[in-house]
Amino acid sequence: MKQLREKHPLAIRWFHWINFPVLALMIWSGLWIYWANDVYRLGWGNTTLLRFFPQSFYEAFDVPYKLARGMSWHFVLMWVFALNGLLYVVYTLVSGEWRELLPTRRSFAEAWQVVLHDVGLRKQPLPPRKFNGAQQLAYTAVVLMGAGSLLTGAAIYKPTQLAWLTTLLGGYEWARLEHFALTIGYVLFFVVHVAQVIKAGWNNFRAMVAGFEVVDVPAGDA
Repeated sequence: MKQLREKHPLAIRWFHWINFPVLALMIWSGLWIYWANDVYRLGWGNTTLLRFFPQSFYEAFDVPYKLARGMSWHFVLMWVFALNGLLYVVYTLVSGEWRELLPTRRSFAEAWQVVLHDVGLRKQPLPPRKFNGAQQLAYTAVVLMGAGSLLTGAAIYKPTQLAWLTTLLGGYEWARLEHFALTIGYVLFFVVHVAQVIKAGWNNFRAMVAGFEVVDVPAGDA
């Protein structure tokens, strides 16, 4: 028979649904900033194979000449992003949720089994835990990426006042590249995360919206 079972506490759901649009808007406002000096490309010397954002992309989405607006939005949202992330970390520590989220010695091996399961090469069901090894690694990595974005962002925003931090990160150019790479990482995480949510189905999505999921339990255990 089917039974409702709590999965995600209210606080975790709030942190999740606040972070998603805030980070998306930060990426978008960051694009307004990046337009003013879009130095990254794939190529060598004077040969460019691919620019991340061609001029046609900028014009289609009305990106050019919004540097000041982009910086304003980016730094306002930064405080929301930082506060939400800090509260999330504090909550997981105080509530004990970190025990479910933090990777263990078996997480790497289990993450590989999750990949095999997702591509159809593993037929056995995954361990019935709240978060599997792949999720533990991914969610922990995102928290570390958030801290990295704040540090690299501060280093390139105030390279003189925070010269020690900029130097620690390899200098201004390296800090800017690291900040850009982390942003690409978020986009890739979004794509994989949304694909996994769609694959998992409505029950998984409902758990992050309403906090509960529907599970099948033997009649004697109900």
